[in-house]
Amino acid sequence: MKSVLRSRKLVRLLQRHPALILSLVVIVGLLVLTFLGEVLAPYDPLGVDLPNKLQPPSLNHLMGTDDMGRDVLSRIMAGTRLSTATIAVIMSSSLLVGILVGTLAGYLGGKFDEGLMRLTEVFLAFPGLILALAIAAALGPSLINAMLAISIVWWPWYARMVRGQVLAVKQNQYVESARAIGASSFRIVSRHILPNCLMPVIIQASMDMGSALVTTAGLSFIGLGAQAPTPEWGAMVGLGRRYLLSAWWISTFPGLAIFVTILGLNLLGDTLQDILWSRHE
Repeated sequence: MKSVLRSRKLVRLLQRHPALILSLVVIVGLLVLTFLGEVLAPYDPLGVDLPNKLQPPSLNHLMGTDDMGRDVLSRIMAGTRLSTATIAVIMSSSLLVGILVGTLAGYLGGKFDEGLMRLTEVFLAFPGLILALAIAAALGPSLINAMLAISIVWWPWYARMVRGQVLAVKQNQYVESARAIGASSFRIVSRHILPNCLMPVIIQASMDMGSALVTTAGLSFIGLGAQAPTPEWGAMVGLGRRYLLSAWWISTFPGLAIFVTILGLNLLGDTLQDILWSRHE
């Protein structure tokens, strides 16, 4: 009986939010390729085959080959793991630091709050992409450094958001009641404040996942992210720009992979926002 009710709720949810179907298809495809991409790839994504370089799409190579004869489809499938790992690392590190700083600033207040907020404003004073470029260039070109640079740029936004939520929630009567009966600060924050502050953060994070991917791909595109022969989508697009007129498929198909992934993630974020806010109201 419970399974039938859950199925009906799921059907109604999909009917109210048809974009959720497309986003789920993209997410499921990403997860499958993340764990099985290299296994399912028809060719070795790093295998060099110079006699077959710059081959157009065909039955043997559905998305053609690059300047070293490597199969573009296989490299895209193998690169899915890097893309999902990039999103996971950037979002988790940014959220962890942002939530920690924002919670401490909002709950403790006073000079502690002022000091932490001045620190966040130092990062927010610069355009995010420009600051990420500067940090990545200073650290050196690599995918790890690119992810670190983006995480450093992004955590202040979450810190400010969480601080504002904490300042509002800690004034509620149930928080004062918990403090009056002798609850520790850790218990008050973990049980009464944070659970009531995270909904806007979750919504924002779900909408930022696509931005994390495209920013990392942009750094790889200009040579500050993943380096050859790593099958990373942004680096593949950057490689193909030299052959855009003669071998369009080298850049086009990785670019389409980025586009479809961002579309699916953005649709998921928009749908999640509608669902959570409707329940909240």
